[in-house]
Amino acid sequence: MTVRVLVADDQTVVREGLVLLLGLLPDVEVVGTAADGEEAVRLVAELSPDVVLMDLRMPRLDGVAATGAIRAAHPNTEVVVLSTYSDDESVFAALKAGARGYLTKDTDAESLARAIAVVAGGEAQFAPQVQRRLAEAVSGSRPAGAGLPDGLTHREAEVLRLIAQGSSNAEIAGRLHISEATVKSHINNLFAKAGVRDRAQAVTYAFRHGLADPAGAGMGDQQER
Repeated sequence: MTVRVLVADDQTVVREGLVLLLGLLPDVEVVGTAADGEEAVRLVAELSPDVVLMDLRMPRLDGVAATGAIRAAHPNTEVVVLSTYSDDESVFAALKAGARGYLTKDTDAESLARAIAVVAGGEAQFAPQVQRRLAEAVSGSRPAGAGLPDGLTHREAEVLRLIAQGSSNAEIAGRLHISEATVKSHINNLFAKAGVRDRAQAVTYAFRHGLADPAGAGMGDQQER
């Protein structure tokens, strides 16, 4: 299956370079380019790409705001951030806005191709630097003995940990010896309490609150809830 990609970056050299690079990848078609966030949002509405490669620092509308707008209006279009920055603020803001992937601009062609394919398939992909940032955030975010955030129950926290490990609803049900219907109920409750709208955001939430082990984190079956 060919993945249709929109490239959004305010630097012409970067934009054109990405178009050339993506043109060499099998099963990838560049359907358009945008020089700022507003143009990216408009072109997504016109072209319905599968994946947007999104820079963060752009004029008129930055990448985080553009990502939020795209994910809200076009949930079938996934966003992969491709940025120079991998600091906590940038990473968490992008993931909270709905980005499914986060790569840095020193990413090689193979990693970029893999990220596009993985994200188009409904899963998530992080650069190693970003994964380290998430790990560091976990290590200092939740003191030993701290209570669960946002009124989560212990069972909801267990479900969240398993989501962060990439477990499907069926796998969670098997691990916890409960029905899939009960798993879905727990997921709906924890999503509402945590203020997240999908599994990718739930994993980010788990990282931020020290409720997941980054070494075993995964995001399979992202479409499931």
